[in-house]
Amino acid sequence: MASESPAYRVLARKYRPQSFDQLIGQDAMVTTLANAIARGRLAHAFLLTGVRGVGKTSTARLLAKSLNCVGPDGTGGPTISPCAACEPCRAIAEGRHIDVVEMDAASNRGIDDVREIIEAVRYAAVSARYKVYIVDEVHMLTKEAFNALLKTLEEPPAHVKFVFATTEVKKVPITVLSRCQRFDLRRIPADALAAHFAAITRAEDVEVEPEALALVARAAEGSVRDGLSILDQAIAHGEGAVTGEQVRAMLGLSDRSAVRDLLGRVLAGDAAGVLAAVRAQYDMGTDPSALLVGLLEAVHGITRAKVSGAEDSAQSAEEREAYADWASRLGHGTLHRLWQLLLKGHAEVGAAALPIEAAEMALLRTVHAAELPDPSALLRQLGSGAPTVNIRGAPAPAPEPVMPPSFAALVAALEKAGKHALALELHDQVGLVRYTPPELVIRPAKPMDSARLRDLSGALKEVTGAAWTVALGDGDAQPTLLQQERAAEDRLRDEVLAAPVVAAAMNAFPGAELVVYEYQSQRS
Repeated sequence: MASESPAYRVLARKYRPQSFDQLIGQDAMVTTLANAIARGRLAHAFLLTGVRGVGKTSTARLLAKSLNCVGPDGTGGPTISPCAACEPCRAIAEGRHIDVVEMDAASNRGIDDVREIIEAVRYAAVSARYKVYIVDEVHMLTKEAFNALLKTLEEPPAHVKFVFATTEVKKVPITVLSRCQRFDLRRIPADALAAHFAAITRAEDVEVEPEALALVARAAEGSVRDGLSILDQAIAHGEGAVTGEQVRAMLGLSDRSAVRDLLGRVLAGDAAGVLAAVRAQYDMGTDPSALLVGLLEAVHGITRAKVSGAEDSAQSAEEREAYADWASRLGHGTLHRLWQLLLKGHAEVGAAALPIEAAEMALLRTVHAAELPDPSALLRQLGSGAPTVNIRGAPAPAPEPVMPPSFAALVAALEKAGKHALALELHDQVGLVRYTPPELVIRPAKPMDSARLRDLSGALKEVTGAAWTVALGDGDAQPTLLQQERAAEDRLRDEVLAAPVVAAAMNAFPGAELVVYEYQSQRS
């Protein structure tokens, strides 16, 4: 009977690092550990943090091998380059070493599980130099379990080492953090991931386009394991050869040239063309959220090209040329506004019951917002009198500032705009020295600091559309508007009392008083 073929091992397991040399992207940590091992300054507890798939568990196992390696001849000591040939190295690599204990805190998180460790650490290692306890996702331990571990963690026996791994270091108590030597494992850069995946595909004898590797590396978001899982799927999808188009179809990504075309239509204000392009991408299977992500990536790439001119190795020559062209024509304010509009649209699409409709509405909003003048350019043009330009470079009329004809009208405008506190303060407590818009010189009855003057200047700018200069003056000031109104009321009262009919009535009825009655018409 023919023997069964061995079970397939996924790439993430097959190419798990077996030495620190194979651990990519974590050079700083490897250097620190190498120096500590060489000088005999090994901590008793290590905490490895970082996002999924950057090598936390692999590092923990490599550290266990480094501590317990005895070399091919059995006489070696701790080393940053374990031999992988001795019995401890092989046993640890195969997960069968009795003195290297791995525990998943997600399923063994209680105090009883920790008590087993506390009891076991009292006994010496059976065959290894050090007993190593590797606790994965340590943040999942309960509060009681953490507290039970503290004393042992602070003063463990000399033959015991703890290695903790977690993706959520903020959930680890500070009392535990202070007892560990912490290493933050970094996300792996996309170019390093692409190079790593290229080496693996060569070893697997699979033909993969560079564009496909770049797409996989981007989708991995810095995680080696995620990237290898995607690569595994792409190889199966491609039947021996993997193209960029196949990876896009597999991941539901939009073609990057189609994204650039869509962005060009948005910038040109072609609303009908935008809707047609979005529907075409949707009909091809592109997720609406992924379409917005592609536009966000494009705007980010243009902004980077404008700021630094640095080239992204993951971009094609055509893409770099397009980004450079846009970067030369679009201002920083325009790019930031595009980013905010698209980011808001992406959030709406993710929460919408009708994703494709939400994507269309978000992009139409971006198209119409493109017709508005840039705010910073508008402010500059208000001062210079030159015409403003919108996002597409076409002239846009700048609104003329509206200047109230008097100080009283200015206060009324503030009141109408909802600036009630400022309007009341100007009305009751401020005397006018000079009113020559957009300049206002006042003398307040009570002290007014510079911050309040800035608030007033900002409110006037908001109400009138012009930049105001507000200053305190020492010259002669008019009475406050409140004082003027009261003086007007007194004059009117005196005029009424002086009228012959009123004077006769007052003489006929001693003790009578003049009462002000305000009549308000009830007609609409």
